[in-house]
Amino acid sequence: MKDQIIKQVNSIKEKLWEINDFIYYNPELGNEEFNAVYKLTSLLSEYSFKIEVGIANRKTAFKAVYDSNKKGPTIAFLCEYDALPEIGHGCGHDMIGVIGIGAAIGLSKVLEEVGGKIEVYGTPAEETNGAKSDMAKQGVFDNVDVAMIIHPYGKTCKSGPSLAMEALQFEFTGRSSHASSSPEEGINALDAVILMFNGVNAIRQHVTSDVRIHGIISEGGIAANIVPGRAVAKFYVRALKKSYLREVIQKVKNIASGAALMTGATLEISLYESPFDDMNTNENLSDTFNDNLRSLGITDINPPENIGSLDMGNVSYIVPSIHPLLGIGNPNLILHTKEMAKATITNQAHNALIIGATALALTGYDVITNRDLLSKIKEEFIQSTTKL
Repeated sequence: MKDQIIKQVNSIKEKLWEINDFIYYNPELGNEEFNAVYKLTSLLSEYSFKIEVGIANRKTAFKAVYDSNKKGPTIAFLCEYDALPEIGHGCGHDMIGVIGIGAAIGLSKVLEEVGGKIEVYGTPAEETNGAKSDMAKQGVFDNVDVAMIIHPYGKTCKSGPSLAMEALQFEFTGRSSHASSSPEEGINALDAVILMFNGVNAIRQHVTSDVRIHGIISEGGIAANIVPGRAVAKFYVRALKKSYLREVIQKVKNIASGAALMTGATLEISLYESPFDDMNTNENLSDTFNDNLRSLGITDINPPENIGSLDMGNVSYIVPSIHPLLGIGNPNLILHTKEMAKATITNQAHNALIIGATALALTGYDVITNRDLLSKIKEEFIQSTTKL
């Protein structure tokens, strides 16, 4: 049956390449990916998937289902398709969505015989307010048995960790006045922001080395001769585990509160994007995927590499999940660059896309047909999540 899956994916490779290249040449920012969604869901419809667009209160989120109507596990393939401003698909999301639908169509070839269900989820805006975070919170993945996604990269790596992240906005409100004739009447909100930055820099040696705290001043006043009555800073705060991230965030919030107290400004703290959990890779599922990758000729599989923060992390605490990295020909590629974007439409990337989609489909087949494997996957998941 695995041969049938391989043949099915290969039979649609030209269609997959065409969609990949279309999304590359027509980049759309998060929550605006209407053309990408149309392309992806149209091909799924051709292969009898039932489509629902606009799920989870996102116009460009979708769910596609292929049900054998026989008892068995539910396999989820996740798709991304948002681009970066100016750079385009510098994170390879033009490939990610296509790999997901290719895997689903490949596995659907044998589903009537082996049972179970395939669900494909289109998850917009991974680069900003990632939809997977909200979808996980809303229970979208609660009935899924395993969830899988592949990310293009310079080299092929096992699924591994990512950084938990919160996007925090610090809004300081002071009192405007004439900066020359009556500065004593003002409360300088910008001073509070600057003090906060200095405080954040001071704690860097007192947190673990995996922590990343980086921010900008998004509002800092309107004119040099007016005491700034409002100033806003935006920070990403990251750590390898979300349990430790909570501690770091409290430190940052305390610094902001101290800055407000020192200047007399008031402070309001809010989230400006969805929080991301760290990636909880399921090793049994990961090993199965890697075995299938090797069977397709990809033998150079590197140890996990941390590529930042992923909203797939939120899914990984709801359902056993993997997020491996797939090499597309140039090991020196750097994510979020135009060079990375251009690499996604090369012949090497096209070939990797087919191999990645096939490996995901074969892994789905293994989970459906091997009860012992599914048991191990679920037992590992229970143990990894009860440690929290």
